[in-house]
Amino acid sequence: MNFWETITGSDLTREWETFEARAAALPADYRAAWEKIKFHLFPYGNFSGRNLMPILDGALGLLEETASDGQSIHEVLGDDVEGFCAALAGGEGARSFRDRWRKQLNRNVARKLGRLGG
Repeated sequence: MNFWETITGSDLTREWETFEARAAALPADYRAAWEKIKFHLFPYGNFSGRNLMPILDGALGLLEETASDGQSIHEVLGDDVEGFCAALAGGEGARSFRDRWRKQLNRNVARKLGRLGG
């Protein structure tokens, strides 16, 4: 990856198109699950979304593998797709927007209290 690709995000666009082509080859119920997974993982993305690419690649690989094994999507993900995505992102150390905002708020409050108390 060169500097220009990093700045423009063209490498992410190519990778995203590859993900979508792979997902298009999945059965219909797996494609629907892929859409849900993307929806629930996006809050864990950083500004560029670059941190989600390995997580999305792993999730799509899991869907591809289990679809080829003939398992139902319910056997793979269960009833809680949101929890599945949170576990995926949490396992990789990704933080949601809420986590980032909470940390920023706590830092700002501590800074203001430090000035008032000192």
